[in-house]
Amino acid sequence: MRFSEFALTTLKEVPADAEIVSHKLMLRAGLVRRLSSGLFTWMPLGLRVLRKVENVVREEMDRAGALELLMPAVQPAELWVESGRWDKYGPLLLRMQDRHSREFCFGPTHEEVITDVARSELRSYKQLPVNYYQIQTKFRDEIRPRFGVMRSREFIMKDAYSFDIDQDGLQKSYDRMHAAYTAIFERLGLKFRVVDADSGEIGGSRSQEFHVLADSGEDAIAYCDEDHYASNVETAATSKPDVDRADATEDLEKFPTPGVKTIEDLCELLGVGAAQTVKTLVVEGTDGPVALILRGDHELNAVKAQKLAGVASPLTMADPSTIWKATGANPGSLGPVGMTLPVYFDHAVAALSDFTCGANEDGFHYKGVNFERDLPDPETVDLRNVVIGDPTPGGKGTLSIARGIEVGHIFQLGTQYSEAMNATVQASDGQNIVMEMGCYGIGITRIVGAAIEQNHDENGIVWPGPLAPFDVVLVAINMHRSDDVREAAEALYAELTEAGLDVLLDDRDARPGVKFADAELIGIPHRVVIGDRGIAKGELEYRHRRDTESRDLKREEVLNLLKESSIR
Repeated sequence: MRFSEFALTTLKEVPADAEIVSHKLMLRAGLVRRLSSGLFTWMPLGLRVLRKVENVVREEMDRAGALELLMPAVQPAELWVESGRWDKYGPLLLRMQDRHSREFCFGPTHEEVITDVARSELRSYKQLPVNYYQIQTKFRDEIRPRFGVMRSREFIMKDAYSFDIDQDGLQKSYDRMHAAYTAIFERLGLKFRVVDADSGEIGGSRSQEFHVLADSGEDAIAYCDEDHYASNVETAATSKPDVDRADATEDLEKFPTPGVKTIEDLCELLGVGAAQTVKTLVVEGTDGPVALILRGDHELNAVKAQKLAGVASPLTMADPSTIWKATGANPGSLGPVGMTLPVYFDHAVAALSDFTCGANEDGFHYKGVNFERDLPDPETVDLRNVVIGDPTPGGKGTLSIARGIEVGHIFQLGTQYSEAMNATVQASDGQNIVMEMGCYGIGITRIVGAAIEQNHDENGIVWPGPLAPFDVVLVAINMHRSDDVREAAEALYAELTEAGLDVLLDDRDARPGVKFADAELIGIPHRVVIGDRGIAKGELEYRHRRDTESRDLKREEVLNLLKESSIR
């Protein structure tokens, strides 16, 4: 491809509405252009990257034995009513009516449609296992689309769905997809981790997420290499501290704390650390409000809390009027001593002695609080997010925390959808059996943004070779004024193209500095500069995008390097 024919417009300035690196660079490099909130046009350069992602995904899905199909993006409401998700999915679902007033939605996912396909096409256990997949446009009506393609409303996704006769079959299908996803992200040249995760809106008994590691990632990942453990912080488990609680050394004392409403305020007043305080959070329950007790320096884990008996799901904090009516105090002055609400204590709280907490009276707290004297010895549950240094579930190490961007998610759905929609096959004994389902998603557009978040520098994108829109850029210096440069550039362009490389020939009549800056911004892995001075010496200037210095090489050396490199 010749730069002069590519109609690529790059930007020097950072767009005002761009918040994160990938959003800024995708706009500056001309990969995408914003149409409306959460809606983007993929320009030719960006589409080349997108297609490379799709090709790798498609090849590995085919290799794993999955069958590609294409389902409608617009789905009839009756399928969602049948599965029970028409009302449950909420405002993320873009709903519409046709001219006959029939209700439809723009699919955010396709469990209902594929289950309808399966119950129509699959009749016997002899047809199983089967795994259908598609690469399709989805739409989720995000309340606040942001971060460019990382959280847009319209996006491209690869979703696959397996059908098996039993749980053993489902496990094998799930394992095949795990292996396929691992191969995909390895081929794309991305650093990633596979973590245990919550199944969320999709449902099912088990799920794992594939995260591209990046400092800007929205998700926190807890991991320990020594214990071969990784989990989303939402699902990483904590356990009771393996230490004996210290004996009480202080008397219980109620003291005034006017204006103290936060743990920070309390610690500043007393000169103590947050780990020696306890905070009480009140949430909505199925039969009235429920109190959750955590150590002052720990964060409540909503996913864990909403699974507790008597706690409403999704987790909702009780409003101040409800709290006042139930406890006689406002948030900031609450504590477990004398608490009349149903109470859950986090594991870590049970290890405390001589701690400080609210007195359930505005403007007062207790200090010197101890279990077995001021409070019964509590039964505890896992309520909090893990932190760095927590022991792993296997007990062989301690946890570290990294940031990650979720780009893939695999689920064991079981019979959640197949049972609701009566998707059955005849078993070997003649009985009809509900099929076991798996669901496997990859965010195609999200991978592009995540790759940039992981691979960039101050000058622009630094693509991993398999994702780059072009393998090599040829920068011809003054080719419009030098026949030698023009002929050398054209000959090299033809030879590299013939060798199967994606080549961008920068044939613009522009200053060298402009060409170099654009090459850096776009992030093409290999750059070859062709100029009169080098031609006179029989040399070309070569530089890899990750290098800091250029090298002068003979033409044949450059050809061999590019042809033999692992950029494909």
